[in-house]
This record gives sequence, C-alpha cells and structure tokens, in this order.
Amino acid sequence: MHALAEPWSHGFMQRALLELVLLGIVGGVVGCWVLYYELAYSTESLAHALFPGLVGAALLGLPLLAGGAVGVLGAAVGVAVVRRTPLLGSDTSVAVVVTSLFGVGVLVALAPAAPPGLGGLLFGDLLGVTRADLISSGALAAGAAAALVALHRPLLLVGFDRSTARAFGARPLLVDLALLAVVAVAIVIGVRALGNLLVVALLVGPAATARLLARRMVRLMALAVAIAVAASLGGLYLSYYADVAAGASVAGVMVGAYLVALLVPLAVGGPRPH
Repeated sequence: MHALAEPWSHGFMQRALLELVLLGIVGGVVGCWVLYYELAYSTESLAHALFPGLVGAALLGLPLLAGGAVGVLGAAVGVAVVRRTPLLGSDTSVAVVVTSLFGVGVLVALAPAAPPGLGGLLFGDLLGVTRADLISSGALAAGAAAALVALHRPLLLVGFDRSTARAFGARPLLVDLALLAVVAVAIVIGVRALGNLLVVALLVGPAATARLLARRMVRLMALAVAIAVAASLGGLYLSYYADVAAGASVAGVMVGAYLVALLVPLAVGGPRPH
C-alpha cells in the first residue's frame, strides 16, 4: 500500500495525473470519432502542422489555442497553394507542407537563442504542469466536452452516411470542421504535458484499444476514457519507480495495452479483433 500511495504524496505527481485525466477524458472521446472518420493520420498531421503556431504563441505570450488556430489556418493555406503545383498530388502537397511547418517549428523551439521552455512543446513536461496549466486545460476540456455532446448526433449521421445526412439536418462540411476544431483543442490540451511528438498516442491509442473490445459508440467512448486514465496511472508509476521520462512512459504503457488487447485473444484461441 505504501508503494501505491507514495507517488501521490508529491504535488507534481498529483498535477500530472489531473492533467492526464483531463486529456484522457477529452482524448478518449475524440479518438473514437477520429477512428470512426478514419482521421488517425490526419490527426498526426494536424498536430505537426500547428506546431509553429504553438511556438509563436509561446514566444509572444499568447494563449496556445490562439497559436494553434493560426497554425492550422497557415497549414490550410499552405496546402491550398502547394496543391496548385501541377507535378504534386494532394497527398504529396500535404506531406510537403506539414513536414516543412514542423521543421520550422522545431528549428525555432530548439534554437540556442530560444527562451527556456519552448522545447517542452516538442517533448512535453508532464511533471512540470502547474496550477495555471490545470486551470487552462480544465477550461478547454469543458468546452471540448460541451462541443462533443452537442455534436454527437451530427457526427453519427455524417459518419454513417454523408449522402443522406443533410436530410436529417446535418451539414457534412460544418461537422467535419467542428470535429477538426475539437481535435485541435485536444492537441493543445495535451501538448504541454506530452509534447507534440507524443500527444497523438493518448488521442488515438485508447480508442484503438477500446475498439478491439467494444463496438457500440457510447460503450466505446467510456472504455477509451477508462483505458486512457489507466494508462496514465501506469505510466506515472513506471516513471516514478523506474526514473524514466513521464510522457514517454505513459505513451509506452498505452502501446503495451493495445498490444495486449490485440494479441491475448489470438494467443488463447479467441476471435480475431475486427
């Protein structure tokens, strides 16, 4: 019992867990929609594309959400311009813009003259989460949760059949944009804790693991949130007792949970996950 309780006697561990719980709640639900709409790769691309905006906001002392919004708009404009090049296809255009933007953000964040702390946007600083970070994350998580509740029915309609969604009052383009906006908010919530490189692990991993165990959307969401929180707990315990990076530990435990859910049924002769 002492070994279980000891990590939580430290304020930095408590704040890290609260930050991950907020991210797990939002990310677990958002991740289900990301998989439902087959946007896993797009989510990773979005995380990289908005990185220069996050760096710029941090340099100017502006909210990270504002920087993320500017980064997304810049990426959209960049893709639209590059796609006009006759020799490049749409996929190549997206890859060129995303990697270029991410590279610019990394160069600025890791430059010798950059202020301290910018590297945390890339790699995360889970154990350095402050009360102010928790307050801002809580506000963003509350807004994202309210949006997800309001969007639940339109997201189901558009995801099930885009061609008939309008007949039921859903507008596919607006729903797509709203989902991407919520994904961007989830990325902003997690980037200070896990960094731009690892935040997608807690957006896609819990939902991917839950999909191996459940099919109905509401049950899938509840299970994804539970898996995200459990992986967060396990990762923090691993970080505390093995003295390894907290964000990487959480991501590693999440990957391990997915592999267990994938391989155990096959090893015992159970049905193959869909």
